[in-house]
Amino acid sequence: MTQHVHLAVYDTLADWEVGYATAHIGNGDWQREPGRYEIRTVGAGPEPVRTMGGMTITPDLTLDELNAEDSAMLILPGAGTWLTGDNADFAKKARRFLDAGVPVAAICGATGGLAAEGLLDDRRHTSNAPEFVQAFGSKGADLYCDVPAVTDRGLITASGTKPVDFAREVFAALDLYTPEVLASWYKLYGLGDPAGYFELMGEAA
Repeated sequence: MTQHVHLAVYDTLADWEVGYATAHIGNGDWQREPGRYEIRTVGAGPEPVRTMGGMTITPDLTLDELNAEDSAMLILPGAGTWLTGDNADFAKKARRFLDAGVPVAAICGATGGLAAEGLLDDRRHTSNAPEFVQAFGSKGADLYCDVPAVTDRGLITASGTKPVDFAREVFAALDLYTPEVLASWYKLYGLGDPAGYFELMGEAA
């Protein structure tokens, strides 16, 4: 049965931060179970939003319609609207997901929103810089990790400059690929090593 991975969408969404994750979830190549997951977009309301890159997205459903039990994961991209507090309801929904044991993945500005919600206070996490999440009220300074992406107790966080590392954590949490395929995928897209491509082609043969 197909499971839904929910992608939050809002004005000024940073397209590049989630592009690797969404594209490869939607592309069945090399996956353990092609077609197992489908991306569905979630907006605060039903109105179309416009991304930072100028693309218009009409949400598949609204935040009020989203339930953790119907989801495999909630992905929260960065956006300028996190800086103004406009996405606070998405952070509250993330709390409900984590409380229900459903993973949440946040990158760049979204980590600030989760800090404001108190979700980084007791989990290892990362972001654009420790000062960034501290400015949103994070009390977990001693749990900040100076690495591209971190997973702790169902919460994935990442720097906005590391979309490939973010995607790798998302794929691992979803068990999208075998460990060997995931390593080759990262070798190609994360390290720019063409050997990863030939390894992936070998898996597909």
